[in-house]
Amino acid sequence: MLVYGAASLVHFVHNGIYLHEYPNLPAWLTATGVYASWSAITAVGALGYWLYRQVSPVMGLVTIAIYAALGFGGLDHYVVAPIGAHSMVMNLTIFGEVVAAAALLIFVVFHTLLTRQQGS
Repeated sequence: MLVYGAASLVHFVHNGIYLHEYPNLPAWLTATGVYASWSAITAVGALGYWLYRQVSPVMGLVTIAIYAALGFGGLDHYVVAPIGAHSMVMNLTIFGEVVAAAALLIFVVFHTLLTRQQGS
């Protein structure tokens, strides 16, 4: 979770700082909106961790999986402009976040399967 959280933070900070250099983003989007979005996504991850540790591992893992899935939202950049329209650093921050989110999602799936298998 920490690796994905850090990768997400790097992408969102880069996005916020260089917002007007990202191709074809809506004019209404602001740096404050970018940071607020990151905060909301991160809150989902924090909630998932809290649920996992304090309430229910199953509820926590489901919420953490949702948090990880939100990491694929960075690919939306390629809906509005192709990969080649983004700088190398933009692509690195986007792909870094996506790869970390995928790793977290895979971890959650394997952790869930292993836990279920041990419980049987």
